[in-house]
Amino acid sequence: MFNTTGSRQTGRYGMVLPRFIQQALHNEPITVYGNGTQTRCFCDVRDMITILNLLAESKTSIGKIVNVGHKREISINDLAKLVKEHAKSFSEIQYIPYKVAYQEEFSDIQRRRPDLSLLHELIQFKPNYTLEQTIDSLINSQ
Repeated sequence: MFNTTGSRQTGRYGMVLPRFIQQALHNEPITVYGNGTQTRCFCDVRDMITILNLLAESKTSIGKIVNVGHKREISINDLAKLVKEHAKSFSEIQYIPYKVAYQEEFSDIQRRRPDLSLLHELIQFKPNYTLEQTIDSLINSQ
């Protein structure tokens, strides 16, 4: 599963999207670790549940290792801007070097995008929730 997110998720464990939302809603700086050019693909938990159920019901998926997620790729910079816009926030975007954020050497994955070709071979599914809808859901659950 790649970057599953959705309402009631907290930033308590360092999850980027709920952390950005909490910061934006309080008009605190939105803290981006590194330079923000790293990319991720976020899948709404409601879509994830549907995908997992479809895979569980599919006889052709038995014994297969399948990447599950969403294909839309977004930079952390663009994610911060999107959250700021949807939260109608006055937050500044602040960049924190990895060494400061983690107190040690840290190497981030620059591009994390799932190969969903096997998933699409096994089941017919199109996401029901956009990243914008997921962000709004997280904002409204605060």
